[in-house]
Amino acid sequence: MQAIVTTGDNHLTLEEVDVPIPGPRQLRIAVDAAAVNPVDVQTRKGIYHQLGWIDRSQVVGLGWDIAGRIDAVGDEVRTWEPGTSVVALHDGLDSPTAAYAGYVVVPESAIAASPTSIDAVGAATLPLNALTALQALDMLGEPDGRTLLVTGAAGGVGGFALPLAVRRGWAVSGLARAEDEEFVLASGARFTSTTPSAGSFDAVLDTAVLGEVALETVRDGGHYVGVIPSAGPPAVRGVEVTAVAVRHDGERLGELVRLVDEGVLAVRTAGTFPLEKAFDAHAALERGGTRGRWVLTVSESARSTP
Repeated sequence: MQAIVTTGDNHLTLEEVDVPIPGPRQLRIAVDAAAVNPVDVQTRKGIYHQLGWIDRSQVVGLGWDIAGRIDAVGDEVRTWEPGTSVVALHDGLDSPTAAYAGYVVVPESAIAASPTSIDAVGAATLPLNALTALQALDMLGEPDGRTLLVTGAAGGVGGFALPLAVRRGWAVSGLARAEDEEFVLASGARFTSTTPSAGSFDAVLDTAVLGEVALETVRDGGHYVGVIPSAGPPAVRGVEVTAVAVRHDGERLGELVRLVDEGVLAVRTAGTFPLEKAFDAHAALERGGTRGRWVLTVSESARSTP
């Protein structure tokens, strides 16, 4: 099969590799679409190699978001059958291949049935960003009438966090650019394009990675949740500073799928590139100026063996 890999040297390589074999409680997915996320760009640039999270010489796969069909199941898998359309999160940085490939193997606990209301391209934008938003909100606990600021409110994670937080009962405000006002308001949140005054909110979900600027908006004793582990601002004024480290969770992903099919959550795509044009998709993401994720589409030829 074909797979996109990198050594963190700012290059992407399309390689022919062996089709992975699912082990016990694992499934193999024939990938139809894989979203492109900032974490993939950072992996290509060697950020995680430099941090020591990936061995510097190690070739690694890219891609966390998967939409496709179950191709094979390992031992002890009882609830899923080949041919079922699914979405999944491939979490981790050190796999030899990942979602940018013809096939990918994931734990049974990582998958959910695909949404029925959208195609594979749209479905591929759901797992990473929506699970990150959901798990970040879990860290904040019950709203109990509290106020929440979501920075980067029109971005990948923020765009899911808004309706999820509103649904939970938070009094939500979204910080975004002026041109994103309609999107933010449509979620049921308030909109602001300027950083609120100090101490205005009980909590902040800092998806824009504003750091200390976002922390300043939280009242004394409030809560700051970031989206990059170990990269949050220093805690001050009794504010609890934490960060979400997203992990696969098929059951919760299934909840998110249902919310998509119910119209509560909307997926957004910027466009598509074929798998072999992954570097072009990265370049498009880095240029910015779009809303929604770029998505790689995987053809049958990428799944053939040499």
